Amino acid sequence: MDFLELAKNRYSERYFDQRPIEQEKLDKILEAGRVVPTACNYQPQHFYLIRSDDGLRKLKTVTHFHYNVPLMILVCYDLRTVWRNPSDRYYQDYNSGEQDASIAATTMMYEAEELGIHTIWIRGFDSKTVADVYGLPEYMIPVMMLGLGYPNEKAKANGWHYKRNPIEDFVTEL
Repeated sequence: MDFLELAKNRYSERYFDQRPIEQEKLDKILEAGRVVPTACNYQPQHFYLIRSDDGLRKLKTVTHFHYNVPLMILVCYDLRTVWRNPSDRYYQDYNSGEQDASIAATTMMYEAEELGIHTIWIRGFDSKTVADVYGLPEYMIPVMMLGLGYPNEKAKANGWHYKRNPIEDFVTEL
């Protein structure tokens, strides 16, 4: 499938079966997140795999949006290795960490889709709680979680998934 078709068809899955993701496929997904472009190629993204019974039990204490996924990737950035722009007047001491981690997560999401693995992008959590529950170092900043798994028999896109605003709403020529 070409990329635009893949992007149009991908949707946030909420119904997962518990079949584990094969290691070869997981390796490809993680590689997709490793090789992404980052600001000045500093590569601050970091991925925590949550798939053990204990890790998934903890997951249910930090977000209601776990959807019983068999694997959650907690996508973070390392505050020690981000690119910074101290001269930006709108964003004081801007750093690229959230953007770099988001690029990595998006790329992993599309690689998973290409491999037949469904995903859901999750940001419904308190970052400090997640860091505390999983014992993250203070310099590791949670950005989002990417739930992965194979769909179960209830899987389908919500009707609103295919509603798209016209391109004119997104593009302005200067």
